[in-house]
Amino acid sequence: MSVGSEGDKTLEAICYRRGSLQLLDQRKLPLETLYLDIHDTNDAWDAIKEMVVRGAPAIAIAAALSLAVEISNLASFDGTSHDASVFLSKKLDFLVSSRPTAVNLSDAAVKLKEVISKAAATAKEANSVFQVYIEAAEVMLEDDVTSNKAIGSYGASFIKNYLTDSKNITILTHCNTGSLATAGYGTALGVIRALYADGALERAYCTETRPFNQGSRLTAFELVHENIPATLIADSAAAALMNAGCVKAVIVGADRVAANGDTANKIGTYNLAVSAMHHGIPFYVAAPLTSVDLSLSSGQEIVIEERSPKELLHTRGGLGEQVAASGISVWNPAFDVTPAKLISGIITEKGVITKNGTDTFDIAGFVRKTSGNL
Repeated sequence: MSVGSEGDKTLEAICYRRGSLQLLDQRKLPLETLYLDIHDTNDAWDAIKEMVVRGAPAIAIAAALSLAVEISNLASFDGTSHDASVFLSKKLDFLVSSRPTAVNLSDAAVKLKEVISKAAATAKEANSVFQVYIEAAEVMLEDDVTSNKAIGSYGASFIKNYLTDSKNITILTHCNTGSLATAGYGTALGVIRALYADGALERAYCTETRPFNQGSRLTAFELVHENIPATLIADSAAAALMNAGCVKAVIVGADRVAANGDTANKIGTYNLAVSAMHHGIPFYVAAPLTSVDLSLSSGQEIVIEERSPKELLHTRGGLGEQVAASGISVWNPAFDVTPAKLISGIITEKGVITKNGTDTFDIAGFVRKTSGNL
């Protein structure tokens, strides 16, 4: 099986068929399109850590599929069904260590461990457990595309109903949340795609998203690829753009959402939320419910990954020539946390979570209410 363009122009970050996985090397975009073969979990760990693949949903799917490919191609496995379960669980724990902030990865690991454990309890041989795992990982791939399209539909409808001018909508987005960050279609960029398909989008604005430039390299690439009217701005130009009246709404993705709605996303997101609040512009987070971590009461408990100083000291997110003074200290957090009070709504595959007269969201209540209903 393979999930990809489905007859449209959607880009593929993940190319999978049983026993084979290729990841688009997003470090090379937009000037070069190169797919890397992922043979096992070691390859996937490196690809995630080095940002060959990035975006919380895509990271989770790529990790899960890498293990499926590894066990599909095992020459032999000398062990019981219980041994197979232990083997798979250890591999999943290893994969989770590649990007700790992206909760989708740990959420996928937990769910897959549950599947493995149930299979091992009744299976007579290791291969049966492996087969169950492979099928479960493939379902995750299919479900992510379905989820993203639902996010796009809910988000587009909600925003059109909220804004007085529903035919000339201008959206500002940050980082990359499209087909390159997911199994397909996208989250925040999926909402933009849905608005454009409905004839409601006048223009999308994307930030460059320093220091790794996911906006200028990836989001701009996707928008041009799909002929969506779009303009690239410097990260530091966002407030001026809002002040000029060019932005009707801001939509971003999320790597982790705490139970109260505090959200961790690419560094610079918090800046946009503060500016949007000042200018009276609605600020939305678009993310699947797998990005929600109900074990965290607030964003203060979210672990923020710090990246290599080289990303700031050199061009091209650390891949190019040195541009900063030698010896300068660097602080390079990959994410920041946007407080729930700055967020207007959280767009999910089961609807839009809004507030009820408070500064926070009752996400747990929303999950209970919508459980089992897509």
